[in-house]
Amino acid sequence: MKVYNLFITTFLALNIVSCGDSQKEKEGYFSFDENNLKSIYKADETVDFTLLNSENKTIDSVVYFANNERVSSVKGNGKFSLDLNGRKLGYQNIKALIYFEGDTISTTTRVEVAATVTPKLLKYTVVNTYGHDVDAFTEGYEFYQDTLVESTGLKGKSYFAKVDYKTGKAYKKVALDQQYFGEGITVLNDKLYQLTWENGEGFVYDAKTMKKIKSFQYDRKVEGWGMTNDGKMIYHSDGTEKIWTMDPETQKLVDFINVYTSDSKIKAINELEWINGKIYGNIWQKDAIAVINPKSGAVEAVLDLSALRAKVTNKEAEVLNGIAFRKSTNTIFVTGKNWNKTFEIKVSE
Repeated sequence: MKVYNLFITTFLALNIVSCGDSQKEKEGYFSFDENNLKSIYKADETVDFTLLNSENKTIDSVVYFANNERVSSVKGNGKFSLDLNGRKLGYQNIKALIYFEGDTISTTTRVEVAATVTPKLLKYTVVNTYGHDVDAFTEGYEFYQDTLVESTGLKGKSYFAKVDYKTGKAYKKVALDQQYFGEGITVLNDKLYQLTWENGEGFVYDAKTMKKIKSFQYDRKVEGWGMTNDGKMIYHSDGTEKIWTMDPETQKLVDFINVYTSDSKIKAINELEWINGKIYGNIWQKDAIAVINPKSGAVEAVLDLSALRAKVTNKEAEVLNGIAFRKSTNTIFVTGKNWNKTFEIKVSE
């Protein structure tokens, strides 16, 4: 029996040796030289990548991918450069698929891409000051045919309503079921779309009668925050730097942008409004609005409204979160969660 066990042990040992290096060891053959990479790049730069070959393996070729898109192939360990122009802001996940000595292995890295434009600081003047319901935990704010529509949050207290903008009082209200935390709204083609926060569910209503048409499930694992539309597509923020594009017919999230300034991402975009071809987005926990290019995600301007927050006298008031563009006057109505005031402002450079 001892002889037999010794034979088995010797046989297994020989097979382990003959199989060559393990998969884990192979993964250590190659890596990107990250010492030569910057912490963040501008969208008009080119990044040069160097592939380290620690065991001096003979490389046949390397195929490179950026965010799962094949972007280049080189013979041997040839030079690879990635032009960032036209690529998404945010992280570009880079993968090298290395063919060597009859084998294949991959290695990864990533680079962060910021906007090329430095945001301008916009100016504003207050045209009017109106009342706002201090019990309204504002999540969505939008004019529909010159009628102000507001949605609110908090479980057990969420609703959306048509509001008299001069008084801030709701005159036609639809309450959500107790389990929902209401979020952003937008109106497109006489349909009102509404998000909920963590339930992964939204609703579609008839904007005139306010009767529910349907509910829908988010097709991605995201939270519901702000909403707006450009007349064709809906835009949906999720509490991160992302703003999703939603197909209004299917409610599917079909694309996204990452919101970046010239040196960093905006970590949490909240309530949204489409104004003259740009997305105005509340920056969560900041009394400020970012003016965002809807194609690239670049922040082109910032509107600092901290001085308005100082005029809010309700002690329970929370963050700025309400942007409603009124086309008839070319003015913007802004408010916040539990604010006692709404401000009508005119913006300029």
